[in-house]
Amino acid sequence: MTRHLDTAQEVIELEIAGLEALKDALDARFSEAVDLLKSAKGRIVVTGVGKSGHAARKIAATFASTGSPALFVHPSEASHGDLGMISKDDVILALSKSGETNELSDLLAYAARFSIPVIAVTGKAGSTLARAAKLAIILPIAKEACGETRAPTTSVVMMVAAGDALAVALLRERGFTADDFHGIHPGGNLGAALRRAADLMHGPEQLPLARPTTPMPDVVKIVTAGNFGCAGIVDGSGALVGIITDGDLRRHFGADLSEKTAADVMTTAPRTAPPEALAGDVLAVMSREKITALFVVKDAKPVGIVHVHDCLSTGVL
Repeated sequence: MTRHLDTAQEVIELEIAGLEALKDALDARFSEAVDLLKSAKGRIVVTGVGKSGHAARKIAATFASTGSPALFVHPSEASHGDLGMISKDDVILALSKSGETNELSDLLAYAARFSIPVIAVTGKAGSTLARAAKLAIILPIAKEACGETRAPTTSVVMMVAAGDALAVALLRERGFTADDFHGIHPGGNLGAALRRAADLMHGPEQLPLARPTTPMPDVVKIVTAGNFGCAGIVDGSGALVGIITDGDLRRHFGADLSEKTAADVMTTAPRTAPPEALAGDVLAVMSREKITALFVVKDAKPVGIVHVHDCLSTGVL
């Protein structure tokens, strides 16, 4: 058991070392690559063979999901008709550790013929791929995690990291937001977490509200009828000034509760969220504060309420 953990730690340490080396090796060519990708009128075509191809598929998916239209083209399939998928307005991002991948030759010739810019990610500065590219991001020399066979391990991790860095830098350059991301990624837990409080909340007509002067017997009825486990307390202008929860009722339970008003029992300065708050952040606040409902407030006035069940039932985790 221990030897397996030792191996795992060794592999991770080697790959971390590769990423550290990559971080230090990036230079102005990286920024130029981001600018070139941003200037593309078409799509980002990501390509590679073998393990580099697997990395390329992942990078293409990351570009596409972060607002940069992209696709993966296999070099071998490109030689048998898929070159037609690549237009003059595209930019090619080609991955190859050696830079001498034979399968890339037809694709590179096609790019040269139609003046399609190529960005290379390779470990060899003087390789065929690097020479054919308009820009080359050179991976630093790093020990592969599988020393017995030198199978691509550390080098592939560096390729994926370089692709992620390009995608995130391009995302920020374009001002791509969480709203944009949710628009093209509505499914799954991540898409759910990127919904807004306004998407989940129960509207004004369902709000359990009372005034500070409301007698507590009436507040209890409001809490019970609302099914949210609380009542919001609003002043004469409609601003939320307090909250009374089931817990508050239990803490103040006694013979004199019926003689009190909401102002006597309420907790002031309740936790709230704006309508544009991310659903994931709303759930995080409720979890941290150990509360089950949160009023959604705009201009100090409650416009909705979100219950923890609203988050969980829509996949927000």
